[in-house]
Amino acid sequence: MKKIILFTLLLSCNSPNKPVTSTLDTKTATNTARLFGENIVSTSLSERDFAISDNEIIYTQGDHKQIKRCLVSIGLVNGNLDKPKVLNISGKYQDIEPFFSHNGSRLYFASDRPIYGDSIRKDYNIWYSNKVNGLWTEPIALDSTINSEGDEFYPSISRSGSLYFTATRKNGIGREDIFSSKIVSGIYQSPEPLPEVINTEFYEFNAFVSPDETYVIFSSYGREDDLGGGDLYISVKDSSGNWTQSINMGENINSDKLDYCPFVDPQTSILYFTSERFYNNKDKIETIDQLKGFANHIENGFGNIYKVDFKEIFK
Repeated sequence: MKKIILFTLLLSCNSPNKPVTSTLDTKTATNTARLFGENIVSTSLSERDFAISDNEIIYTQGDHKQIKRCLVSIGLVNGNLDKPKVLNISGKYQDIEPFFSHNGSRLYFASDRPIYGDSIRKDYNIWYSNKVNGLWTEPIALDSTINSEGDEFYPSISRSGSLYFTATRKNGIGREDIFSSKIVSGIYQSPEPLPEVINTEFYEFNAFVSPDETYVIFSSYGREDDLGGGDLYISVKDSSGNWTQSINMGENINSDKLDYCPFVDPQTSILYFTSERFYNNKDKIETIDQLKGFANHIENGFGNIYKVDFKEIFK
């Protein structure tokens, strides 16, 4: 049986001074992930990433081969999902992995759009856009302290302004690592990889950091306890402010396919994430209509958004 780990977590930015001491039993957890926004957000196309602020959700949607990937906005009207629409700043380039600032007025994301006036560069970098009069303004790239000539992915911003992101760099630990950069007087400092209790010789990527930086959820691929194509892991800070050994979040969340792109809504403590799992149809395909039905099923393996109650994982 998997070891039961004791955590002290701050599950919500609404109660930053009330730590919740909890045990995570990844073997006996009963709260199972389920599809979010079926036929509205989660469709037979490729959906990934998730960010929410007030009454707006932004996620990434692409075609089946992800030749085109756009940032998509959907409003919440009386708690119900409105009609999705492509964000006004997206649709031309590969735009992915949105993250709202904590007041909702700025949107960070990763994009392969030309940067620093160089039309040849095709690497992914981190950009931001400000919301003015209900519309997102022309995106601005973070400076070259953050954006290298390699890829930078999946921005996540703490309440203090620290930036967490994914990259492969010479000062990294593994094949792909999670880095953080503090902001001092409005300027990002040189990024440093998170310690080896989080980063390993394998792949660590797509980290969500809690607003107060007391826990981080991320994906990793290649570890001995990986259930398949990459799983969600969690690490928390101890009483001395040090990151503790990360652990797999368990089979009630993770599948034998790629599970990634976590986001916790601090207002509801709902964990959203992307998974490429698919429904297991072992029936023999006998007609073209059956084949089309399989291809057009929501859970066809191209990626969907799932949700789980984060509080219920920790009892």
